[in-house]
Amino acid sequence: MARRRKDGIADDIIEIVARLPWWGGVVLAIVSFLVLHRLAVPPKTVVHPGQVGQLMVQTWFASVALVGQFVLPPLCLIAALVSFMRRRKRETLVSAVTSSRSADALHAMTWKEFEMLVGEAFRLQGYSVTEIGGGGADGGVDLVLRKGSEVSLVQCKQWRATQVGVQVVRELFGVMAARGAAQGFVVTSGSFTADARAFADGRNVRLVDGPKLFGLIQQARRSLEAGRPAAQPPSTQTQAPECPKCRAPMVRRTAQKGSKAGSQFWGCSTFPRCRGLR
Repeated sequence: MARRRKDGIADDIIEIVARLPWWGGVVLAIVSFLVLHRLAVPPKTVVHPGQVGQLMVQTWFASVALVGQFVLPPLCLIAALVSFMRRRKRETLVSAVTSSRSADALHAMTWKEFEMLVGEAFRLQGYSVTEIGGGGADGGVDLVLRKGSEVSLVQCKQWRATQVGVQVVRELFGVMAARGAAQGFVVTSGSFTADARAFADGRNVRLVDGPKLFGLIQQARRSLEAGRPAAQPPSTQTQAPECPKCRAPMVRRTAQKGSKAGSQFWGCSTFPRCRGLR
């Protein structure tokens, strides 16, 4: 997915602060103004021998703080507004999907809207979500999920016609290993090739196609409206249990077929030699 390049430091600051809740940007604006205003005090004019260098440094810091107190707080307020608008946009996207009768609503979105929708879907599942975009040297990771001490990585593919192939899943699995992530998700508005599903089978990579994403959002929204917590994975253990059959470490897997498709379970790491389950 092509990302718009940012033109300067101001864009970077706005993007970083906008990842916080909108009220976080407001608090940061107030704190930054108070700190910089205090630092913008000019140094003493009386200079003793040997203090010229120190005076120059103090003057430089005071000058930067003097300008910064009128620059950084407004940027934080702009970021707070961006965060608030993104939040409203996510809620609108979720409402549009839940009011739709099929997963076809996912195909009408832009890649950015799709990424925002996926992030909100995971928030509804109880995850803390950080949107980072996949344009950098992070292996195409778009979202970082946190729940307790577990970190999961998400790659979004808003592909309308082309199926997501095995190469995408391999790349995410490699990034997961490099970053020590507990699990990964590849989410698409379309579908996956047979090779991609075969590679993910037995690994801690979960493939979420358009219909499955549509179902997850519908289920989570109904749960919240009914006053119940959104559906959670069947196990939240961070320490892998032992296989009840061979005592080998177990890994978290996702059911791909049957009535429990999409649900998670513990499977023996030596599969198919051992088929122990928890």
